[in-house]
Amino acid sequence: MSTPFYVSPQQAMADRAEYARKGIARGRSVVVLQYADGIVFVAENPSRALHKVSEIYDRIAFAAVGKYNEFENLRIGGVRYADLRGYTYDREDVTARGLANVYAQTLGTIFSANSEKPYEVELIVAEVGAAPEDDQIYRLPHDGSIVDEHGSVAVGGNSDPIGSYMDQRHREGMSLGEALRLGAEALGRDSNGSERTLTAEQLEVAVLDRTRPQKRKFKRVPAAQVTRLLEEGSSSSGSSSGSSSAASGAEDTSGEGTGEDGES
Repeated sequence: MSTPFYVSPQQAMADRAEYARKGIARGRSVVVLQYADGIVFVAENPSRALHKVSEIYDRIAFAAVGKYNEFENLRIGGVRYADLRGYTYDREDVTARGLANVYAQTLGTIFSANSEKPYEVELIVAEVGAAPEDDQIYRLPHDGSIVDEHGSVAVGGNSDPIGSYMDQRHREGMSLGEALRLGAEALGRDSNGSERTLTAEQLEVAVLDRTRPQKRKFKRVPAAQVTRLLEEGSSSSGSSSGSSSAASGAEDTSGEGTGEDGES
């Protein structure tokens, strides 16, 4: 009788973590930065149909890297959770912290289950507050842990050099153009130090804008507006006045559904 092959629990978990990390690293990165009037999401994503950044609820947005079918399932689950909780209790009871806890439980359960492979995804859940100090940004790696982030954060691809680049240059009170340019510059850097210049057509950009009068703060920024913001960011002297005027021209997505039948 042959002896069954034995792998220690520690080695099994390490192998699962390595498998998930390699899958996530193959994806293009997403960066999230706070700016004076809210939170901006910048993703390297030439597709106009398969979004990496999406609205979840009134003040909450979701960004992800990794396998599209896996993080899309998580996005849909988050929308269902938010809609149900907002309907059952109150819309103010739907928070990024609560949603992050739900995602953490789901990812942690899948990661520790021996019967299935871990999800190859890394998530960001962000909520814009009434003031910059009230903003919340949570990063959720593949194993279901939660990291509370501030200022800027990068996931996927070359997230370490990208995150270091942003940490050194990000500051409070940046205009939307400045934050967008910093995110685009960071995404154009790779692990060996070479740089690329990303165009608006290669970027997916969305914001949570606290200055919007309606409850829903999420809106996508179309390519033409991204081009203008990048140019303003390169020539700006640091004034934040361009943030409000640029944000007002961004595409209004108030017609987009937050439910399961909304954007993919």
